[in-house]
Amino acid sequence: MGVFWAKRDFVVPPTGISKVEQLVIGGIQQYVLIQSENISNPILLMLHGGPGLPVPGVSNRSRDYALATTTKDLVKHYTLVFWDQRGAGKSYARNIPEDSFNVAQFVADAKEVVQYLKNHFHRDKIFIAGHSWGSILGLRLAYENPTDFYAYIGISQLINWAENDVLCLRWALDKAIETNNQKAIDELTNCGEPPFVTSVEQWTTVRKWLAKYNAMIYSDDQVKHSGMKLAFSILMRSPDYSIRNIMNTFKGFGASYTQTMIEDFATINYEEEITRVEIPVTIIHGSKDLQVYGELLERYYQSLEAPAGKQLIWMEHSSHMFHPDDARAIEREIIKLKHLSN
Repeated sequence: MGVFWAKRDFVVPPTGISKVEQLVIGGIQQYVLIQSENISNPILLMLHGGPGLPVPGVSNRSRDYALATTTKDLVKHYTLVFWDQRGAGKSYARNIPEDSFNVAQFVADAKEVVQYLKNHFHRDKIFIAGHSWGSILGLRLAYENPTDFYAYIGISQLINWAENDVLCLRWALDKAIETNNQKAIDELTNCGEPPFVTSVEQWTTVRKWLAKYNAMIYSDDQVKHSGMKLAFSILMRSPDYSIRNIMNTFKGFGASYTQTMIEDFATINYEEEITRVEIPVTIIHGSKDLQVYGELLERYYQSLEAPAGKQLIWMEHSSHMFHPDDARAIEREIIKLKHLSN
């Protein structure tokens, strides 16, 4: 039972499935949430961001808003799977080897989850979606193992990590100067220029000031957003998260950023690595995103070869954390793709 368990946003009927499963993935215990009104529906695996930020994740059981989408209708059309990745949420453990926090291991873990789902539900293919950091894993899988998937959905798709960090640093420093925040100016200036590979602190310092300047959330006189408290409420009110799980979520977020990880981040450049994807590709992006810059994505999208089809969809009321109205629109876009499994 969750810490402050609230009323469910929806209830899966007894004829469907709503369960959390513990699996051994990459040699350690990891957890997935599976929800569907009809298990004969195609499988959709969604990969959360971070690393170490498990929303959408196991905490989302019967909660509609999941940061990158809503889910109440998704479970009517798909067998929806959320996975708490290595070190995140319920998949956190103190004894996870630090050297296992690297991009290759996360990709390998994701491939294991895909194979488990295909084998367990006796399917040849599934749908895969990734948000932010999860889009790094998702696009890699779609590129390397296209026969496993009907389609790929990239939400807040990351393309070139180091180039994106340049833009994030520039924006945060501009905000610091605009607000005459000398502490922020000093800390951001001392980070140097990306790629951030000297220390983890360089990368986390930029993210700290992005968070303080509310880069993840867009709001104006017309567009209102509840902000990060909406994401935290998902963890706090999850029926499957204990106080320890909530505490471990914060521990896991910090533990995920190792020296190896930030060095791996600096090498991610899908403009050079992934120029062609053989399955249908849908990219969905917040037009106000200040964490993952749309200009880099649009450049990539124009050059991407996708013989099975591609589309780029902008959500006009959102930055990196999607406004609930845009999250509902994303859900509708994902449902439209179901026909690809026929």
